[in-house]
Amino acid sequence: MFSPDIPWHVVWGFGGHIKSTATTLIILNKSDVEEIPIKSVDHLLVVGGHNIHTSAIIHLLRQNSSVSFFDADGTPVGVLRPFGRKPDEEMAELQSEVSSYNSAAEIVRSSIKARIMMIEKAGGEIDRELYYKGEDEILFTSLEEIDYLIKMEELRRIQKFTSDMYYEIMGRCLTPSHGFKRRTSRPHVDPVNSLLSLGYSILFGNCCVPLVGAYLDVDKGILREGTNSLILDLIDPLKPFMVDSVVFSIAREYLTDDMYETNTKRCHLDQGTLRLLSNALKSSIDQRKIEENVMSYRDSLINRRPLRFSY
Repeated sequence: MFSPDIPWHVVWGFGGHIKSTATTLIILNKSDVEEIPIKSVDHLLVVGGHNIHTSAIIHLLRQNSSVSFFDADGTPVGVLRPFGRKPDEEMAELQSEVSSYNSAAEIVRSSIKARIMMIEKAGGEIDRELYYKGEDEILFTSLEEIDYLIKMEELRRIQKFTSDMYYEIMGRCLTPSHGFKRRTSRPHVDPVNSLLSLGYSILFGNCCVPLVGAYLDVDKGILREGTNSLILDLIDPLKPFMVDSVVFSIAREYLTDDMYETNTKRCHLDQGTLRLLSNALKSSIDQRKIEENVMSYRDSLINRRPLRFSY
């Protein structure tokens, strides 16, 4: 039986030096030195550009640990594992065997709750009601309906409906001059959709890393199907408070016409706007909460416990 706890360790950023003795993993980053008992690291996750000594890799592999590598944006590029060890294949089989309906219902439920809270928060910040008559009742009714749905397609339908409705309502807290009315697909022709997509990409990478660390198959989703579907499922309830709160605040308080250029094909954000968003997301994206949700999902597979999602 799997242990629900996977002691992974992440090295983020650039310029770090990773080495080890037989007993200690040593990570040097500028003036900081981190020493970790090597036996406590089941999976080392290296994100960005770092120097890693072969001695560290050999010591980890000898104790049956894995080492995974990612681009700076969190995209996985490769993994080293001891010969014969296939925990990711075992977890993928478990993901296929266990029914995902209850977990999918929890994803939808948490997403709607988070979006209702964000609408109320945005309305409070501008001291104006964002709902049109009856819209709040529709969202709360959709939330209550989840307990009575029996098909995955019904969950997907209510997720899309409430998501579309949420973005249209949130657009009312912004000046019309930025051209945001609803969530659109790429390429975006307005700055708010461009900012949202960039923020979601960063959140996507931050969620991908611990999923790989927990040996979960990112292509076996809960609500969705296909490539990276599990990542997309798990970030849905996190978007409102980790990304949307930042983007709509920037669009409301700082965004001016000289911070972006638009044409009929796409919107181009200037470097100052990109830095502003990046710096704000460093505070709003809670990596600890992401990792707790990943482990909650893993535990729900292994021990058949209900998924508990924090947003």
